[in-house]
Amino acid sequence: MRKISQNIENQIIYKMNKKYNVYGIGNALVDIVTEVNDKFLQDHNIEKGLMTLVDEENQTRISNAIDMNNSNMQCGGSAANSIIAVSQFGGSSYYSCKVANDELGEFYKTDLNSNGVDSNLEAEDLEAGITGKCLVMTTEDASRTMNTFLGITESYSKSEIKEAALKDSEYLYIEGYLVTSENGQEAMKHAKKLAEA
Repeated sequence: MRKISQNIENQIIYKMNKKYNVYGIGNALVDIVTEVNDKFLQDHNIEKGLMTLVDEENQTRISNAIDMNNSNMQCGGSAANSIIAVSQFGGSSYYSCKVANDELGEFYKTDLNSNGVDSNLEAEDLEAGITGKCLVMTTEDASRTMNTFLGITESYSKSEIKEAALKDSEYLYIEGYLVTSENGQEAMKHAKKLAEA
């Protein structure tokens, strides 16, 4: 009995000494949430209610047809949403991701920070390119249709993983969408190996 309680005590001490509750890895996408009608979706050949990966040209064409002044922006991506939720519920979190050194990349970095999430994003380290974004088009019936351009996050790799922060975390949260690229899979395996150690 004493051995079991000692193990629990050791786990509590271990957790208390960690800086982060959760360390997450995943795609960084700026969510642009806007309202459209069914006709807009039909006119632009967008299949309602689905998430569709598109190239930059298609997303720019659709963005130009939307009233961006009446749209809301926030940092997103599947894992990012969970990591931000950890912070909003009072936990401490870290997010490892990749954005470009463009305006949306700066927005993403600032928005993560304002949500209380630490990250690997340092202005001097950001590469040239285009930050990923997701047009979230909502209709009156509350249906969401997503149009996603991954941009630079498609090249997310193990070089974005900060070992010290991961070692200083209780849990590792891995976004499943990373499995779609070779470098993403490599990053997942690398992070898992570090966490297990």
